[in-house]
Amino acid sequence: MKLSYQEISQAQLKKWARLNDAKARREEGIFLAEGIKVVEEMLESDWEVNAVLIMPDKIKNRGNLPFGSGNKFPVYQLSRSQWQKIGQDREPEGIMAVARIKKPSSLSEAISRTDGNFLILHEINNPRNLGALMRSAHWFGFTGIIISTNSADYTNPKAVRASMGSLFHLTIVPEVDLSTALPEIKKSFLLIGSHIRKGLLPHAAQKRTALLLGNESHGLPEAILKETDEQWSIPGSGKADSLSLPQAAAIMMYECTKK
Repeated sequence: MKLSYQEISQAQLKKWARLNDAKARREEGIFLAEGIKVVEEMLESDWEVNAVLIMPDKIKNRGNLPFGSGNKFPVYQLSRSQWQKIGQDREPEGIMAVARIKKPSSLSEAISRTDGNFLILHEINNPRNLGALMRSAHWFGFTGIIISTNSADYTNPKAVRASMGSLFHLTIVPEVDLSTALPEIKKSFLLIGSHIRKGLLPHAAQKRTALLLGNESHGLPEAILKETDEQWSIPGSGKADSLSLPQAAAIMMYECTKK
């Protein structure tokens, strides 16, 4: 496929390099999505693409690109040194998109629009964990994710990369004060909280569930756990201190899919 590349300016490169910072992403209203699978998933969604960036020497042997020559967005060619100023991957795949940040749904809108399960995340500050959780949520058919205040930004390039594009197929409600949101959520969902040491074995739920997960280091605070309808804990027979958050989340999300 013959592509027509546009020249990238130093001003554009400088602006995109700033997108590693959350404040810059908010100011510009855009973020970077790196990797073939990530870009493919974004192009199949209703998210707006501002531009696609290509490093030809990396992409030329990878077959068809996930867009055609009649695309409605500009395609820029970057050198390896230019790419290193904005990319995340140590061995880049050579394709990246500049995406427009969607206006997030309100909590009430998100709840009323979905008939699936929700994942609720309390102060998940590791962006790679956040991305892995988005990927698992999409795999297990969860339709939305509620992210508390004091959490990693879901448009962080590391979170976007780790999600493998799943974030583009989820309803994301960020910056939520869970102390006021949980009573509203419980009107429509069975609220299940995760506990490291005690609780019920994960099991099939009889109604829509909202699975509440805490920070990998500290778990959920007692004040939050008291709001839950059930608490789940995953038993182990080995000598490891605990499962990683993404591992534990995947087990519990799988149980939530059972009827």
